[in-house]
Amino acid sequence: MNIQRVFLLFSVILAGCSKPSDKIVVATAANVQYVMKEIQKEFARETGEEIQIVVGSSGKLTAQIREGAPFDVFVSADTKYPQEIYKNGGSEEEPRIYATGSLVLWAKDIPETELSTAILATEKVKKIAVPNPRNAPYGEAAIEVLKAQVLFEKTEKKLVYGESIAQTAQYISTGSVEAGFNALSIVLSPEMKDKGHYIIIDSTFHKPIQQAAILLKHSDASPKKESSTKFYHFLYSDKAKQIFKKYGYK
Repeated sequence: MNIQRVFLLFSVILAGCSKPSDKIVVATAANVQYVMKEIQKEFARETGEEIQIVVGSSGKLTAQIREGAPFDVFVSADTKYPQEIYKNGGSEEEPRIYATGSLVLWAKDIPETELSTAILATEKVKKIAVPNPRNAPYGEAAIEVLKAQVLFEKTEKKLVYGESIAQTAQYISTGSVEAGFNALSIVLSPEMKDKGHYIIIDSTFHKPIQQAAILLKHSDASPKKESSTKFYHFLYSDKAKQIFKKYGYK
């Protein structure tokens, strides 16, 4: 689903309410969205409490938090954005790393036996999808890989930037581009599994994609403070860890 439409719908819902949602609102980086759906079900089963998920790129979600979006927990695709929020007083607790992600090169029609970063510089690939590195940590990692392998100048004009990893996945899975970079968690998701072929990129070619979450500040009188804290701690539970592992996170 188009991420901008999701947020617009969320904004309209909030505008039509006389009071903020009673549900815990979790701002979720796009690469974690499928994991979060499973965690959402497990958390509800264990506690009886529901969460509402808002999906977007880490950079755009951070901008919305700066502008006062009514989020309770932020699950980012990196450590930089949560750390920025903490330093600016948006949380009473430092962010904690919940997982390390894996970058993949993914193509709809290129066989796995032929798929490699080297093929990106050939005539077989005319367009390469990359999450926007200004907003998405996986996009930043992809550019690091291309530069490390001396492929950036050869492929720069082929790059098509998606506003989030979800939009980039749409470009790849529909064949709008010949190949692209994405998160392992996306290609392992039920919605994307078996749609094309992928290879995992050697992580020595980019900085580790360490992903952190942060509990956003509430007033002591906030009725959601206790529930939000409970969910935040649930992210680091053994049950949640098993779900993260299922989607290829380390």
